[in-house]
Amino acid sequence: MAAEKVVILGGGESGTGAALLAKKHGYAVQVSDFGSLQAKYRKRLEDADIPYEENGHSTHLLEGAILVIKSPGIAPTVPVMQTVIANSIPWVDEIEFAARYTRGKVAAITGSNGKTTTTNWLYHMLKTAGLSVGLAGNIGTSWAAQLCQNDYDYWVLELSSFQIDGLRKFAPEVGVLCNITPDHLDRYNNNISEYAAAKFALFSNQNSNQHQVLNASDPLTQEYTGQHASQAQVHWFGLENNGSNVAYTEGNQLIVKTQENNISMSIEELALHGKHNVQNAMAASVAANLLNIRKEAVRDSLENFQGIPHRLESVASIHGIEFINDSKATNVNATWWALESMDKPVVWVVGGVDKGNDYSELIPLVGEKVKAIVCLGKDNSKIIDKFSGIIPTIIETTSAQQAVDVAYQLGKKGDAVLLSPACASFDLFENYEDRGNQFKEAVRAL
Repeated sequence: MAAEKVVILGGGESGTGAALLAKKHGYAVQVSDFGSLQAKYRKRLEDADIPYEENGHSTHLLEGAILVIKSPGIAPTVPVMQTVIANSIPWVDEIEFAARYTRGKVAAITGSNGKTTTTNWLYHMLKTAGLSVGLAGNIGTSWAAQLCQNDYDYWVLELSSFQIDGLRKFAPEVGVLCNITPDHLDRYNNNISEYAAAKFALFSNQNSNQHQVLNASDPLTQEYTGQHASQAQVHWFGLENNGSNVAYTEGNQLIVKTQENNISMSIEELALHGKHNVQNAMAASVAANLLNIRKEAVRDSLENFQGIPHRLESVASIHGIEFINDSKATNVNATWWALESMDKPVVWVVGGVDKGNDYSELIPLVGEKVKAIVCLGKDNSKIIDKFSGIIPTIIETTSAQQAVDVAYQLGKKGDAVLLSPACASFDLFENYEDRGNQFKEAVRAL
């Protein structure tokens, strides 16, 4: 009997992982990418004897397919997906497909900002507790590729709205929504309610024994919660003690209600600082408690977690000037939190590919915290227009090296140079990691 045919659309990290997992479980796999494959993925497919095509989809591609697995970056509106839908071929994303092949309990974290930090922090808590745990999703090696090698008792997944769009039956034991701010609206018809619906879809398949963790300090989460049904138990966290939050602050204390005695600790003891990281810590702690992680492991992780690269990452202090890499801040809200956390005068390195940014909400913080702006992008006109008259010194640069050199000249002892671009990176860099790494290299070369 011939193996059932599965078509994989997209040959990047997600698509290659899905192809390997499908091949392992006996499917006849065909990979197709509209663009060209990276050499590392081409080699992985060839080593596994998986046929692939690139630079376009052949007309007979979908013939006989019983399932299409698409990469999350492929919108359902693109022509090949419209053909899939018109022919009533079932389709999912890699996360939904991978979920079929795990025995582990899953905690899934989404949100416009903070999801990477929260995901890593929760993973660290489970590792600290000595559990068998994997880390996947919108981070590192794809879940499907990892499941070809190992399964774990627990998985902590970071999920983007694009990945959630492809879910059908998947229901995490614990789902966390860090916050909702305008981002990726081009995918959602410039409609914030559609984007919010994509986030809340994480909870739509949960049952009454499962859990959702929500941010009471986030206005859009509060606004849209009632519009999206879920059977899951709801647990709120927030900066205020409103009587119903299971994690909150009182004065300088962070309090997390647990099944035994509460966790109570000074905010100063947290490994990461800033109000946004207090919320990230709460989200991770509540999720850990719902997974029955002992509070000693949670508290230890709250104090000792190292953070993640490119998110308010301290690079070096040179002649008393602190250089901070926040390259992962690719939207205005992420940069707002970065600026809010600064306690010294800031030389702000900003710019890149504007995703329809409205910089107005940054004006009060920029006026209070920023002494000079260094633009790092090909088109800086919106930034210059918005902050001229507020910040006396605005200088344009076109490389990380030039931006660091200029910022160093503008700074003095006691200042911070903050790379927090509020923009995507693709005008001058491969991605935000490349931007952050070039920034760090330039700092270390001073």
